[in-house]
Amino acid sequence: MEMKHRQKHISLRCSNKGFTMIELLVAMVLSLLALGAIYSTFLNQQKSYVLQQETAAMHQNIRAAMFYMQGEIRMAGCDPKGKGIFGITTANYNQITFTEDVNDGAGGQPDGILNPNETLSYTLNNGNLLRNGVVVAQNIDAINFVYWGNASPPNVLNAGLSNVTPGTENQIRMVEITIVARTNDPLLYGTKNNRAYLNQQGSQIYVAPSDHVSRRRLTSYIKCRNLGL
Repeated sequence: MEMKHRQKHISLRCSNKGFTMIELLVAMVLSLLALGAIYSTFLNQQKSYVLQQETAAMHQNIRAAMFYMQGEIRMAGCDPKGKGIFGITTANYNQITFTEDVNDGAGGQPDGILNPNETLSYTLNNGNLLRNGVVVAQNIDAINFVYWGNASPPNVLNAGLSNVTPGTENQIRMVEITIVARTNDPLLYGTKNNRAYLNQQGSQIYVAPSDHVSRRRLTSYIKCRNLGL
């Protein structure tokens, strides 16, 4: 009797009963929900990180391009020898060409002669900002030049998206540059970008083609200190 009672007691304590199918399904669903929430949080953080990286790269790109042009266009017409042969030669709304006499004579001094490396041109081609045909910045959607004359008050010489009349480039005293840059990744911008980008005169220089790309516009005014001297 005692042996049977002990066996019965042991069988009660060591039950073979497991989880039911419903309990397993509930546990699996809760686990999947938790995993989904964790993955969604990770994905959002990853997208935010990539977006910040792309935006920072875009800002750095557009500022570097503007800084590069500012330094050289400001020196347009540099003519220490007073030869009168240096200045802005092409003044289009999307291209500028100019000459300057800089450090190529004897002893690295200006020589008053127009040498091949003293003609500089900036233009845009297929998303690339070119300096004499060499890429200096990528992911550029638009570049616009507005030229200000020597009237009082200063007057715009190329209203709208027009070019300065050939032969009147000697009237230019200041150049207004507007650049529109974009991020490299087209999937970062949450909603479609249909924005129209204008220069400071209100002229439309670019319309985003209903894509998902983030863009920025930057404008700078450059006084050409050597023009009109």
